[in-house]
Parts: sequence; structure tokens; C-alpha cells
Amino acid sequence: MKHRRINVGHTLDGIKVIECAQYISGPYCGMLLAGLGADVTKIEPIGVGDISRRCGPFPDDIPHIEMSGLFHYLNRNKKGITLNVSKATGREICLELLKNADLLIEDFRPAMAKSLKLDFASLRELNPKLNVISITPFGQTGPYRDYKAYAINASAIGGMSSIVGDPQREPLTPPFSLGHFQTGVIASNAFMFALMAGRKEKKGQHIDISEAESWSLFHTGNVVSAFVYSGRKRNRSGHRTFAPYPYTLLPCKDGYLSMIALRGSEWKRFLEIVGDGEIPDWYQSDERFKDRAIAGMKYSQILDDLLSPWLMSHTRAEIFELCKQKHVPFMPVRTIEEVVNCEHLNKRKYFEAAMFSGTRELKCPGAPVRFSESRWDLNQSAPVLSEHNQAVYCKGIGYSKEELVQLRRYSII
Repeated sequence: MKHRRINVGHTLDGIKVIECAQYISGPYCGMLLAGLGADVTKIEPIGVGDISRRCGPFPDDIPHIEMSGLFHYLNRNKKGITLNVSKATGREICLELLKNADLLIEDFRPAMAKSLKLDFASLRELNPKLNVISITPFGQTGPYRDYKAYAINASAIGGMSSIVGDPQREPLTPPFSLGHFQTGVIASNAFMFALMAGRKEKKGQHIDISEAESWSLFHTGNVVSAFVYSGRKRNRSGHRTFAPYPYTLLPCKDGYLSMIALRGSEWKRFLEIVGDGEIPDWYQSDERFKDRAIAGMKYSQILDDLLSPWLMSHTRAEIFELCKQKHVPFMPVRTIEEVVNCEHLNKRKYFEAAMFSGTRELKCPGAPVRFSESRWDLNQSAPVLSEHNQAVYCKGIGYSKEELVQLRRYSII
């Protein structure tokens, strides 16, 4: 029987979200929810807007608060308003918005949220069904709860930096705001769970998310559990992992190759590629290489050097093609330009075009997952600063245009 596609709407149709968070973690959470149909209203500081508006990339490298590629990627399908919640009137307006909301995403320090009366304990009296996601560097409890931090700090305290880099060099922080994006994913998933629980309990929850714990739990792999259960310590190992050889990145003629062969049969087939159908004598006759685990721990550099002449005489594409033919899971290390132009990713429509400030198209990653039925849409441009003030404050809450003039005059909106 042929499967008939059901025309369903968005998963989060009717869900109202207020986003009072900046930069990446909170806005990425909001973006994921918006893609699934949630009605997301983003609150920005008056005059300057979200921090990400001042972060690149910018077209032609000319900074402008309405032309940030990062801001546009993270804030599509959102309504944008400005509001000064540090003033009493601004807080009252914020509370009006939250009366009928399903979720608040905020990234205030815990003490600040409490002083503004935008903490969960205060808000649950206003709206019992409201869920609150609080994203901070170190969480809502503990001695570091009110400390400010950046990605480099969260990576360091979460243990990630200690295992990244060359063993003879300083620890490193993984690039490209990895922890911020991961925290946004965790936050959006947590809200889904809270939403399901709310159907039974008929009340919202406080979702406490620590970016340091995001690093520790989701990026260090089994490093933490290995230490807890057996006392094993993972050290920085540069371009390789100390495991059965090979588990490494090695240079070839025009770049680098990712080489991981967990199965002995995979490694054997690669050696046969190198030896034109036979395992090279330099490998087969050397007793040091009989045990791949020992070879990976003690003799990895020797093996790297022995493979180097063959690798350096072949391009990434040539090696990749040979490996595909022999079912060896080695992959070329690609540049970002190569990723953007990747045949596989583009066939899957991984990238999509989004309008950029209404003047040009921006190519950016599309849906992070693909549903067989549910819709995912991010087809509206990110808002210009204060773009939806009138729609939200007048049509949504009931302020007159004259009152909006007064609110602007007193730096409330």
C-alpha cells in the first residue's frame, strides 16, 4: 500500500515564546522552536540590540547592526521588539507579554533575574503554565552561579580544553562557538519535554541550563565517566587518539585525511591499497605492529612516517575514491568552502537561501532534522531593530500609537 503523505501543520503551532536572551545559546534555541512553528518574540535592548548584531560576518566586511550574518541566521521567523526591562514600566510591559506565553528564554545572571522579578518563582504566580529556560555559564545554584563567563571559560571549567590540543602545547578551546550551539539544542529539547509534562501537570517548569555542564556532559565524550569509574585520565594527544592504529589525521598531497579504522578488516584493506593488492612488507614483517592497540600507543609516529610517502603522492580525492571502492571509512578533511559546495550536502538541501535584510539572499544551514510529516520553515528574515514594536505593543497588548511615542521618549522601548 502506498504511503499517503498527511498534510500536517507545524509541531509548535500556537506556542508562544518570549526570548530575552542574546548572542547564540538562547537565540539558537528560539530559532529551532520558531522553525517548528512557535510564535517567537525577541526582546532586544533599545538602541543597540542583540550582541550578535555587532558580530560578523558582514557583507563586504562593513559592520552594520542590520547586516550581521550571525544575527540573521539565528533570528529568522521571529518578531523583534525593543524593551528596557531595567525600568519599572519596561518590566510591567514584559510581564504583560508573559501572561499568556508558554515559554520565556532568558540569560540573566540569577541575582539579576531575581532583582528584576523575572525569576521563575516570581513568574509562576503570574502565569502558572509558563516554562522558563534560564541559560547561564554555571547554572542557577552553586558558588559560581552569578559569575560572568565566555565560551573559553565554560570550555575550560567543563574539562574540554584540557583534552584538546598538542600534548607539548597549551590547552585549546574548540572553535566556532560549539558549546553555545550545543546549549541551544539542549534547551530546545528540554522545552519539548517540559511541554509534554505540562499536558499532564498543567503547570510550567524552570529549566536550569549551565553552559559549563553542556561542555562537560556533551563534548568530553566518555572522558568524565572513564575517570569516575576507573580513574583513567585523558591527556591532549594532538592530531591523534591513542587507540588501535590508525585513529588520526595525516597530511597527503593536497591537504589532510581523517583515518579511523576500528575494525581490523578495514585497516587490512587500506594496507592492501597502499601495497597494490598486498600488505606492505614493512608492515607485515615488523613485530611491533602485530598488536594494533600497542602500535597505536607506542609506535604511531613510526607508522605515520612509513605511510607518509604514499599519502604525499596522492590527493585527497584519489585516496577517498580508492577507499570508497574498498569500503575503508577514511575521509578527506574539507575546507569550509568545500563543505558549502559539497555535492552530498547540497543534494540533501542542507543549505537554504534566506533573505538578508530584505536586500540579498544569505546561504545558511537549513533544517537540523527532517520530519516525514511535520513542517519546518524559516522563511522570514530576521527582524530589523524594533521592527515589530507597533504590532506587538499596539495590536498585541493594546497600547495606542500616542503611548508608544511616550514610551520611546522615556527610553522604555
